[in-house]
Amino acid sequence: MNIAVIPARGGSKRIKHKNIKLFAGKPLITYSIDAAINSRQFDEIIVSTDSPDIAKIARECGATQIIERPANLADDFTGTTPVIQHAIKEYERLHQAVDFVCCIYATAPFLSADYLLQGINQLKQDGQKQYAFSVTTFDFPIQRAIRLAAGGVEPIDSSKMGKRSQDLEECYHDAGQFYWGRKEAFLAGAHTFAHHSIPVILPRYLVQDIDTPEDWQRAELMYKAYIEG
Repeated sequence: MNIAVIPARGGSKRIKHKNIKLFAGKPLITYSIDAAINSRQFDEIIVSTDSPDIAKIARECGATQIIERPANLADDFTGTTPVIQHAIKEYERLHQAVDFVCCIYATAPFLSADYLLQGINQLKQDGQKQYAFSVTTFDFPIQRAIRLAAGGVEPIDSSKMGKRSQDLEECYHDAGQFYWGRKEAFLAGAHTFAHHSIPVILPRYLVQDIDTPEDWQRAELMYKAYIEG
């Protein structure tokens, strides 16, 4: 049995009501729920939230279960893993055992059902791996990063500054969209960024963090250009 768990806290500080704020005409969380539905990989689509408003909109958008998040898991300092662990335990206590769990962020309007499908297929095919999650490439060689220092700048690694971009290793970062995992891995708190994880590589134009108003504006412009376009 597969479940999706979408963490959606009500207390967003930098963008008020971020998870249900209208993005390109629809509540932001709708895009994550739609992608989960369209992937046809989930027996249940669960939203973990402390907000009645989020719960109401999530149900209207197609979530099949709401798990009420306790106050100790709804502050500014709680990480995602304890929230997923709580959702798994609550669902299994109330319903039945699960096999695979996919944490899907509520702030992922570019999430594609195709990549969700790719992730679970790769995870099932490799019995040794514990997770499969979305990544993308940096758009600039991180080896040639600089930092501010002594009123000017200095390279992070001066030995790399003279090298051509094509001679430097391509690096990746977490795309912040989804994390498939075996239930046991989530419950054990196994690290995601490890050799037992499979990278699902996304093109950069389908990745945009939405943490600030500037991020939001950029994401809407990208969505209109690439998705509605």
